Amino acid sequence: MRAQVFHGPGDLRYEEIPVPEPGPGEVLVRIEAALTCGTDVKTLRRGHPVMIPKLPTVFGHELCGTVAAVGEGATGVRVGDRVVAANSAPCGVCPYCLRDRANLCDDLLFVNGAYAEYIVLPPRLVARNLVPVPPGVSAARLAFTEPVACCLHAVDLAGLQPGDWVAVFGHGPLGLVLGLLAQSAGARVVLVGKAGPRLDAAARLGFAACLDARAADPVGLVHDAAGGALRCAIDATGRPEAWEHAVAAVDKGGSVVFFGGCAPGTTIRLDTRRVHYGELRLLGAFHHTPALIRRAVGLLAEARFDPSPLITHEMGLRDVPDALGLMSRGEALKVLITP
Repeated sequence: MRAQVFHGPGDLRYEEIPVPEPGPGEVLVRIEAALTCGTDVKTLRRGHPVMIPKLPTVFGHELCGTVAAVGEGATGVRVGDRVVAANSAPCGVCPYCLRDRANLCDDLLFVNGAYAEYIVLPPRLVARNLVPVPPGVSAARLAFTEPVACCLHAVDLAGLQPGDWVAVFGHGPLGLVLGLLAQSAGARVVLVGKAGPRLDAAARLGFAACLDARAADPVGLVHDAAGGALRCAIDATGRPEAWEHAVAAVDKGGSVVFFGGCAPGTTIRLDTRRVHYGELRLLGAFHHTPALIRRAVGLLAEARFDPSPLITHEMGLRDVPDALGLMSRGEALKVLITP
């Protein structure tokens, strides 16, 4: 089969490799659609010791496909079933899993291999995070399951109510998914990003306002747009200055959700008086759980939420490096890879 194989930072190779055979408890999936992700761009640039613990490995992690073979003892799916596979599976037995915090699992098993014709899924993922999906639903839309699940977690933490004003800092694909989910919950969304193609795309999604983050006073612009009543701010940039802007933007009693992860060792400044007397809620948001994966599949399968407009390009497996290049330059939102 054809696949894009990651050999190390900056070293992605288009190769012919054997179609894997599913072992006990494993499932082989023929990939119908895969999507690019900003994490892939960063991982290609500098590697990722957690998500890619061993090399070489087939790259990519957002996918939808059809079961091609089932290993001995694997249950829950049959050959011919259409499925979505998450990119990780929790252990189910650590203290965090037992407290329904599976996203914080002490032994998260990460799975890669979406940029290929086939992927073999390990037993733990088959048991916990392989979800059958109805026939006839767009594979491209279902491939959004993993990022939508992550964003659902952040929106849940925000505790949004219909009519609330929320600012989303970040105009990348995840920032836009966050904005669309908040909008679908009845919130009025102010999207903050850098002027250019991505912010232009955001302006077509029906948000209450789209603002240029490079303005002299982006926080003031957010206040003006929300009439001074911003109930929540979500950062999707992973930049410390945006974290500080998010904290400065919310009104008393507001929530700030830190969705974008900053570089290790990063610190930010906090106005402790404002956080204390304004009773601000500062919340980190990381990853997803099996329950969130299933909620995301339900939303996407029933077309209650359709992020397909975020797909700006469609390419083949051979073109994955070009697709990731478009992402890194801000010239694409999501690229659909069709094996």
